[in-house]
Amino acid sequence: MSGGHGQRSCTRDLFFRPFRRKGYIPLSTYLRTYGIGDYVDIKVNGAVHKGMPHKFYHGRTGVVWNIRKHAIGVETNKQVNTRIVKKRIHVRIEHVLPSRCCEDFIERVKKNDLLKAEAKAKGEKISTKRQPEGPRLEFIVEGATLGYSHSL
Repeated sequence: MSGGHGQRSCTRDLFFRPFRRKGYIPLSTYLRTYGIGDYVDIKVNGAVHKGMPHKFYHGRTGVVWNIRKHAIGVETNKQVNTRIVKKRIHVRIEHVLPSRCCEDFIERVKKNDLLKAEAKAKGEKISTKRQPEGPRLEFIVEGATLGYSHSL
């Protein structure tokens, strides 16, 4: 049937297994621990057909809201016409990876805590707000010669 709109239509390149990544699934996939409130990325593994989310959710980031024996519940946003709806889906752990979306934020929080502790020890107050990068400093270009040429 041409132009089919089935559950897994147009997923030939979406769900394929990468080069040299075919075969068994590493045990680290099953040994990872997830907690409620963790950020996860949904990345569908085409070798596992059970618990596979719809192709729309492939590549989406969500928050864990439920944990089951072989699956986790992920809450993610979906735009439906003019509004954004929170969708709650259950996905097997083979199709989920821990997200790195908050790494910079967590690193900044730890750095700010250290700065606050140092400032408190000195008896100072500091601002932990991020400031926009200002204009670059001026400098003089040396060794440049201005040449004047007559165009014919």
